[in-house]
Amino acid sequence: MKALKIGNLTATTPIVQGGMGVGISLWGLASAVANEGGIGVISAAGLGLLYSDYSHDYNEAGIWGMRQEIRKAREASKGIIGVNIMVALSHFPQLVTTAIEEKVDIIFAGAGLPLNLPSYLTPEATTKLVPIVSSARAAKIICTKWYSEYKYIPDAIVVEGPKAGGHLGFKHEQIEDNDFSLETIVPQVASEVKKFAEQHNCKIPIIAGGGVYSGEDIYRILSLGADAVQMGTRFVATKECDASETFKQTYINSKKEDIKIIQSPVGLPGRAIGNSFLDKVSDGLCRPKKCAFNCLKTCDIEKTPYCIMLALYNAYKGRMEHGYAFCGANAWRCERILSVKELMESLRAEYKECAERSL
Repeated sequence: MKALKIGNLTATTPIVQGGMGVGISLWGLASAVANEGGIGVISAAGLGLLYSDYSHDYNEAGIWGMRQEIRKAREASKGIIGVNIMVALSHFPQLVTTAIEEKVDIIFAGAGLPLNLPSYLTPEATTKLVPIVSSARAAKIICTKWYSEYKYIPDAIVVEGPKAGGHLGFKHEQIEDNDFSLETIVPQVASEVKKFAEQHNCKIPIIAGGGVYSGEDIYRILSLGADAVQMGTRFVATKECDASETFKQTYINSKKEDIKIIQSPVGLPGRAIGNSFLDKVSDGLCRPKKCAFNCLKTCDIEKTPYCIMLALYNAYKGRMEHGYAFCGANAWRCERILSVKELMESLRAEYKECAERSL
């Protein structure tokens, strides 16, 4: 595999570990991926619950928790560490500012268009900014806005297809439509971004994610114009993943027909493993009486069918009867728990075998 270069950063293996929220990807997983030459990513979502011992104020605890996670990852790895911060989070500005202060290598921002992300940079900032999009149109909007408003060019762009886990930037009817598949949108985004990059005499790497499972998948997606891939699901089924063993076993025990598209309180469709909790949600039995966290800009307590933050926190802890697991379309293919090292080695070997067959 060709190394991924983002400015002065070089990932020897062009694999970005997806930022999976509410305790699934913390410093343990991120540092392990970084140590194997990929880019390890900490998710900011839910840190206020994980660090509630520090403060009963959810946002205050989350900001402090982000500092601790970045510092722990730095202590455990000399590789590239990023954070994933959802635009939909109510304390998005404070989390971004904190990540920049801590000199995290990269901020990945999605679940909404991060149109003002460069405004948080300081003159001494070293952090790279990478938006997450689901279409060439969104990539063009961000590139144009960032340059016209801030004279800033994205350091890379992640394009996520409809087979991704968690929140999806697609309408329900687009998820199974081949016109919106990753294989369709990667060349479109690559072409649009290449035009912009050529105008400004620079290179903007494309990172493609959503349903990427094997080394063969990596080879295929890179051949479409991507410079790297983003993978989340495969890293859940690793020893270093920060989730509970019960959460990981949910992936191992799942069948293809268990994977569901649900409507999230964030306002987007999402992909998850169906279970009894989601059945109760469908029956209207999990409606919250009050908002305990004020964690999402888009959550309306009067209309939300359940508290997503509490549900995902319960799942992270292994209390699946009170929560559920987000996942990618291929979660059912996970058969056993590997170490990150074993997984990365197998992906590189599969990629090499596929590359040699194509010669």
